[in-house]
Amino acid sequence: MDFSLSEEQIAIQEMARGFAADNLAPKAIEWDETGHFPIDVVRSFGPLGLAGIYVSEDVGGSGLGRLDAVLIFEALAHGCPSIGSFLSIHNMVGGMIDKFGTQEQRQKWLPKMCSMEILASYCLTEPGSGSDAAALKTK
Repeated sequence: MDFSLSEEQIAIQEMARGFAADNLAPKAIEWDETGHFPIDVVRSFGPLGLAGIYVSEDVGGSGLGRLDAVLIFEALAHGCPSIGSFLSIHNMVGGMIDKFGTQEQRQKWLPKMCSMEILASYCLTEPGSGSDAAALKTK
């Protein structure tokens, strides 16, 4: 079994590592200590193709796979785990809309998410379970 990365995957990984080293690592501790969310830096993921990793190309996504995403998120986390985590969640939301949304929903939301014009996330908490999704109970 061959576990080597393709030339494209190596290029993606190197690009993400370089971005993290130049744009995330120098400020990561300050952002965490002050609770700052660097929206200007986060928005720069759009033009790099990192805001629609799992999203189809017809709506502005990169159409990449899970291994590509892991390489990206790991590289970004070396610079700032918080920003790497946020981007993984943003991409998860985009992937769900792309896979399960209607064509109208895909056209409405995904181009703006892929460009980072709008940011996506989700909230997960409930008394008694906190952020343990498996323990959530609703009425």
